[in-house]
Parts: sequence; structure tokens; C-alpha cells
Amino acid sequence: QVQLVESGGGMVQPGGSLSLSCAASGNIFSNNVMAWYRQAPGAERELVARMRSGGSTTYADSVKGRFSISRDNAKNTVSLQMNWLKPEGTAVYYCDLCDWRRDYWGQGTLVTVSS
Repeated sequence: QVQLVESGGGMVQPGGSLSLSCAASGNIFSNNVMAWYRQAPGAERELVARMRSGGSTTYADSVKGRFSISRDNAKNTVSLQMNWLKPEGTAVYYCDLCDWRRDYWGQGTLVTVSS
């Protein structure tokens, strides 16, 4: 089993920045993908950014140039630096680890972008 714990959510004004962190523990295989998803009220969960253990990244078009994902393979952590946040970025952000077995999810952390 794998456990994921997110931290760093909160409220920020439009144009502000926020950083999220996620720590994975348990039976972790080194070859995996760690990602951030978000789910706004009334909407489906969507991919924000993902990063493979080898370092390649994918970003949603809506966050390119503003968000940056990073990970520390030795510590099994993944972070998301969010800059120039917009009100539509208000959502619960979930950390995800995917390996050959399945997807593992964190409990989510709320990010509210409002003036």
C-alpha cells in the first residue's frame, strides 16, 4: 500500500502564489508517475501536471507557464509551485501516484483563489 499526504493549500488572492507538497510513504516502486489533479465544485477531476520518475513533465494547457511541478525521488515527494493564480484555480487539489499496480490518491487540499 501507498499513502499520500498533501499540504500547503489555503486562500490566496488572484495573481498570488501558493506551493503544494505531497509526501508518499509505503511500498513505493521507483518507476512511477506522480501528479497533481484538481476538482472544482461541480466539475470533474482534471490533470494539472504530472512528472515521471525519469523527469519528463506534462502540464494542462490552462497552467502552462504559471505552474511548475518538481519531485524528489529519494524522498518520494512531489511539489507544485503555482504562480499567477486565477479564480478558476479554486479547487481541491489531489496528489496522485501511479505505478504498474494502480493509482493512489491523497485526501486533497483546498485552494481558494479569491479577492
